[in-house]
Amino acid sequence: MSPQAQEQVEGRAPRRPLPPGSFRLVTFAGVEVRVSNSWFLIVGLIAFVMAPRIEREAPNIGAWAYLIGVAVAVLLYLSVLLHEISHAVAGLAFKMPVHSINLHFLGGATEIEGEATTPWREFVIAVVGPLTSLAIGGLALACVDLFDQGLVRFAVAALAGANLIVGVINLVPGLPLDGGRVLQAAIWAVSGRRGLGVVVAAWGGRLAAVAAFTYPFLLPAFGLRARLVDYFMGFVIGAFLWAGASQALTSAKVRSKLPSLDARRMGRPAIGVPATLPLAEGIRQAQLARAGSIVVVAADGCPMGIVNEAAVMSTPEGRRPWVSCGDLARRIEDGLMISADLTGEALLRTLNTTPASEYVLVEPDGSVYGVLVAKDVDAAYRAA
Repeated sequence: MSPQAQEQVEGRAPRRPLPPGSFRLVTFAGVEVRVSNSWFLIVGLIAFVMAPRIEREAPNIGAWAYLIGVAVAVLLYLSVLLHEISHAVAGLAFKMPVHSINLHFLGGATEIEGEATTPWREFVIAVVGPLTSLAIGGLALACVDLFDQGLVRFAVAALAGANLIVGVINLVPGLPLDGGRVLQAAIWAVSGRRGLGVVVAAWGGRLAAVAAFTYPFLLPAFGLRARLVDYFMGFVIGAFLWAGASQALTSAKVRSKLPSLDARRMGRPAIGVPATLPLAEGIRQAQLARAGSIVVVAADGCPMGIVNEAAVMSTPEGRRPWVSCGDLARRIEDGLMISADLTGEALLRTLNTTPASEYVLVEPDGSVYGVLVAKDVDAAYRAA
């Protein structure tokens, strides 16, 4: 029996498939810790950069300097893992499902389902990560003088410096950094507009991306020599920040259109007919009632199916008296009867859960309001 099948038998949600180029390291509290193959690249890069400094701390160590560099890199990523765990714990504390923690070339990311419902929750989930890094860095810095000159002192100092830098950089007020989410939460709290917070924080992220791109070119102005690794990391980090900020802007633009999506307003009036009624008669009754859709109902009036518009259009008029409405109706399955009061993001989330061409809109008392056609939703979104 496969692991997924075993989990279903035991009543647990099956694990999500691993992204390509990654492996599962461990699972805690139902949260998977995944490691991307790109992690090995950054570990090698850190070891390569640190090896000369390690040789200065321990002369004649030779090639072992690179192995120690790998060990230091792993130690640094353990602190990154703690940073991400703090995000996960905060999300779980607010009853938000946390699926995974992913360690990769540029650090880590925590996959939390859904979004914070208040600015305070957004702030807490975002800020705990940088605060964790700063706490680790501060503790390591306080411990540096406990060790004599040597590799242990070097490793502790590296841990302190890296975490202090990570903590400060992550507080930069620009998406997709944690500081961007902190800024987003602040603007959301003051203005009451989440979208405005996203836009401002996203532009902050783009400014941070420009700073990352130009960083290696500005080093000579401060009497420092830019190395090849500086140009490489400046480009990679800048590209990451720019892409994340641009994605946030696109998301904000999409969200700005969502309030215009109203199931009740977009729904077509519908008539209920028995399954045996000839299609031609059903169309005639719909035209008389100025209804845009036909719903097949049982004797007690309970909806059973939706007459498919495309199937009606493809049926020649000469055959319509001989074809019943039930023949062209799609059976109403779970997810095809939705509330007529749905709007915005909740409406799209409901439609995406069960993709279909038509849905029956029902009133709170269970009566049929009409039919929502997917292409009408698409048209309304494009026109917004």
